[in-house]
Amino acid sequence: MTMGQKALGCTFVLVSLSAICVPARADEGMWTFDNLPLKLLRQKYGFTPTQAWLDHLRLSCVRLNDGGSGSFVSPHGLLLTNHHVARGQLQKNSTKEQDYIRDGFYAAKPEAEMKSPDLEVNVLQSMENVTPHVTAALQGAKTPEEEFAKRRAAIAGIERESLQKTRLRSDVVTLYQGGEYWLYRYKKYTDVRLVFAPEQQAAFFGGDLDNFTYPRHDLDMALFRVYDNGKPIETKDYLKWNPQGAKDEELVFVAGHPGSTSRLDTLAQLEVERDVNTPSLLKMLKHRIEVLRKYSALGAEQAREAGSDIFGMENGLKSLEGRLKGLLDSNVWDTKRKEEQAFRAAVLANAQWKAAYDGAWDEIAKAEKKHATRLKERWFHSTGSTLLGLANSIVQYVAEIKKPDALRLPGFHEAQLESLRYRMFSPAPVYPGLEIARIGGQLQQDVAEMGPNDPYLKILLSGRSPQEVAESLVKGTKLSDPEFRKKLVEGGEAAVAASGDPMIVLARNLDPMLREFTKWMEDNVQSVEQRAGEQLGKARFAAYGKDAYPDATFTLRLSYGQVKGYPMNGTQAPSKTTFYGLYDRAQGFDFRSAWYLPSRYKEGRDKLDLATPLDFVTTNDVVGGNSGSPVVNRAGELVGLIFDGNIESLVGDLVYEGETNRSVAVHTAAMTEVLRKLYNTPALVNELLER
Repeated sequence: MTMGQKALGCTFVLVSLSAICVPARADEGMWTFDNLPLKLLRQKYGFTPTQAWLDHLRLSCVRLNDGGSGSFVSPHGLLLTNHHVARGQLQKNSTKEQDYIRDGFYAAKPEAEMKSPDLEVNVLQSMENVTPHVTAALQGAKTPEEEFAKRRAAIAGIERESLQKTRLRSDVVTLYQGGEYWLYRYKKYTDVRLVFAPEQQAAFFGGDLDNFTYPRHDLDMALFRVYDNGKPIETKDYLKWNPQGAKDEELVFVAGHPGSTSRLDTLAQLEVERDVNTPSLLKMLKHRIEVLRKYSALGAEQAREAGSDIFGMENGLKSLEGRLKGLLDSNVWDTKRKEEQAFRAAVLANAQWKAAYDGAWDEIAKAEKKHATRLKERWFHSTGSTLLGLANSIVQYVAEIKKPDALRLPGFHEAQLESLRYRMFSPAPVYPGLEIARIGGQLQQDVAEMGPNDPYLKILLSGRSPQEVAESLVKGTKLSDPEFRKKLVEGGEAAVAASGDPMIVLARNLDPMLREFTKWMEDNVQSVEQRAGEQLGKARFAAYGKDAYPDATFTLRLSYGQVKGYPMNGTQAPSKTTFYGLYDRAQGFDFRSAWYLPSRYKEGRDKLDLATPLDFVTTNDVVGGNSGSPVVNRAGELVGLIFDGNIESLVGDLVYEGETNRSVAVHTAAMTEVLRKLYNTPALVNELLER
């Protein structure tokens, strides 16, 4: 989401420790549906959800593989998410003549609903603990490398057998850093059509300057409809729309798919993240944003083409900068150190645990030292090119599918191929000028960081300048045509080997180096850390039981909390904002820059009840990936839509700080108000309010 993981600008007191070694307190936790903190919830809020309540919520929620969450909000497949989650599909459907991001979209009739080029929606049908199956497969392995191969083969087999048996998307999910493995089965939909999106300026009012701040005044919403066999799905599992929305201090739940957190990482892992990985990624992002801004300055069409890339990168940059500040914050670091020391002391105090688990920390530390030596290659052996990414996928695809499933590269196992082909053959447009700018700009940085004699760059450049390489590759390739990509794949290894397409030729030449890097990472880092992670997972369960939640994995989680303001800048941030605040903030900047209003808002002010709540904050524990998550009340009714976190939440990748950490949501009262009075969508409002 425009959601993230922070740095505190001042000293704070942590009100709860991470879930590394103690049960969660306050409103902390992104809980799996199989292990909810029912006792804590009952003690603090006097509420215990029934299994029927939980099943209905689970089946009402969706994962959008563009990188966000959502929920069904009508029995006819209407799906609510954020505008910024829908933005990628809006971009892919837009043209020079029709910019749906800038202007918004509404399908007044079913036949006008707009097909998304490559959006996949997943609904979690079932969860099964397969830890015994995975761990049994590791018997007899004598090295981490052997364990890694056996583990990967076992997981691929479980996923393949589940897919064949159920025809459901089947993903084995690693939880508690290998302490548990779960099989998640999803109903998959790929016919997803846009119904409504507001103007970008209404959805992202205040722009990047207001991003990760509060108070906010954004209508960050969009509505799709999910189809199956050419017809809208009909479902009893959807969230009833409560037009009154959330109330101050009300208990609320967020069900969504947080992307990833590092709360269970060891200090050794966090040190490499702090000192090497995050700084390198930040450097790359800043450079790419600068390149794309220069491209955008060439004209309105170039600005439209690059707009979504810049949006995503600026969001990532602000989030990562907050994360790095958190990693550098002495209070956070002291907390992480104390957690690890307490956990390790508990293991050392038990002779059996010590013998089984104590070496895990040192093994991870050794692996991380090796990891640090090649991390720059991850970020500066790259081009940022959509077309080269497709070429690499095609070259690897035709080679991998000939191998036994257990021996294939990640992403090419049988259970993953259908989704991979769907993305690989997407009809979404590729902009040649933007591709040239991306490749040329990134190669310039790669040379500066890695040097002109770097083996990867020698293959890419072959004595030419970055700009010459970019232009020859993009102007010479046919990969922007999805039919050309399909023919190459259908022709198999022979067709790919014979192709003279410059992108395919380059991908063939780079493939041995990419495979070597993957193998080195598996042998020296992943295999070691998977084995050690499993040991630490078992140690954690032995020492503290299972009264804790795992790190986020872009799988369905439930968090609970309250609608609640917080202390900010020497005063108090309110639990909600209103349309009064929207117009006041716009007027304060004379309707300029990031704070101008679309004409329908500026001219329609008198149509609105300005006291209507617009956005609100809650204590729910959420991070990136929760974008588009529904906020529901005790009755399971929809009362809001998560779209952001405040600045104080950006440390949430590492720890949860309950005093000021807040998630930010759009209020259902605001969505109802504008749909009725500004967008003239009576059929849509009636469907949302249908009972």
